Amino acid sequence: MTKSKKITLSASRDIPFNKLVLSQSNVRKVKAGVSIEELAEDISRRTLLSSITVRPVLDDDGSETGMFEIPAGGQRYRALELLVKQRRLNKTAPVPCMVRTEGLAEEDSLAENIQRTPLHPLDQFRAFQAMRKKGKSEEEIAAAFFVSVNVVKQRLKLAAVSATLLDAYAEEERTLDQLMAFTVNPDHERQEQVWEALKQHYSKQPYEIRRMLTEGAVRASDRRAQFVGLDNFVEAGGEVLRDLFQTDDGGWLQDAALLETMVTEKLNEEAQAIRAEGWKWIEVATNFPYGHTYDLRRIHGEAEPMSGDEDKTYTALKAEYEKLEDDYAEADELPEEIDERLGEIETAMEALQNRPIRFEAEDYAIAGAFVSIDSSGGLRVERGYVRPEDEPVEETDELGGDASAVSDIDDEIDDDRAEAHLDEDEDDDGTKPLSDRLVCELTVHRTIGLRDALANDPQLAMLACLHAMVL
Repeated sequence: MTKSKKITLSASRDIPFNKLVLSQSNVRKVKAGVSIEELAEDISRRTLLSSITVRPVLDDDGSETGMFEIPAGGQRYRALELLVKQRRLNKTAPVPCMVRTEGLAEEDSLAENIQRTPLHPLDQFRAFQAMRKKGKSEEEIAAAFFVSVNVVKQRLKLAAVSATLLDAYAEEERTLDQLMAFTVNPDHERQEQVWEALKQHYSKQPYEIRRMLTEGAVRASDRRAQFVGLDNFVEAGGEVLRDLFQTDDGGWLQDAALLETMVTEKLNEEAQAIRAEGWKWIEVATNFPYGHTYDLRRIHGEAEPMSGDEDKTYTALKAEYEKLEDDYAEADELPEEIDERLGEIETAMEALQNRPIRFEAEDYAIAGAFVSIDSSGGLRVERGYVRPEDEPVEETDELGGDASAVSDIDDEIDDDRAEAHLDEDEDDDGTKPLSDRLVCELTVHRTIGLRDALANDPQLAMLACLHAMVL
């Protein structure tokens, strides 16, 4: 029985940096991965984490020259070279090297690159998580690995997913995109419920996972969420679910019941201020149905004019706005501070232009207001609507005539009816129509009445015109 030959590992030794040169045998020709600058910073922080493979340079006689070439580890060499040029590393500093003499230089380079096993993403997520638990801040982790803080947040979020899902991802039962979708809801129990449901679900797309995990939640872009404010919602104990991997428009508000309570309370507070104006009635709702004012008459108040000081302020703001526009008319892009200032001026001018509406005392006595939330989450107040039962009773008829005129019309109608009755007695079938004069009179008054109704309800008049144009 022959003994197996024992393996002899390559010798390890420290070689001065100025004795090292790059080899033409390095198989890596295409730049990929970490940049030389980032690698140099990493070496300066942690020193060299792995030795460089080298081979002695021989002269024509086959004798060693004292120089060593690098067939594998060229990026590390260039990073050290950059540190030497920056005078952060001595050019004679010893570099840990593995000295190879057997085989081919190309073989060394190819083997080192092929046999290098890349780190599984899950291992990276868990490593970031371990560093965070040991006291490293997100900013410190980001700086150590030359990534943005948001990337660190994303990887920590992935590492915080249910262990069941992480194991499935490690076994390639789930894709990274699907794992990202599960981070929307931090509740592990809910994540696992959705995971089980997906096994029988026809769709396993990330968007479907997000939809299932946010069922019952309210979008942050919802008018109710905008009305209350996300900061106020969180301060009241609510939770906002966020998606770090795609645009989520602010996320999802988890506690819908809490949101409804906050909306109701704030709307009632706002309604108290409107009620204090003196309206006969106030109706409050998150949103009123379409056409809720159709059978109501609208009283249009007058906008209060600007005071002298307000007018001066508006004029000054407008002049400043026009000057800034002229100064930067040729600029491809406005400076940030100028763009911000223009926005401030626009907001101030709009506030001055939105004048309070003034109503008469008798208007408050018969009219009311609707208080709700507009589509952008702001307060919406519709003032000056009169219900039919609150309309004042006047002695004159609705068409504007006096009592005597009405009496004359009634007499004429009675005469026509009597005449029609006599004619009807003479007609066997009793189907004689109204007289032409009576029909003409009634049509005139009907037309006047319609004009009066439309004149007192601009919204109804607009709808009548729209209806005619659509036809």
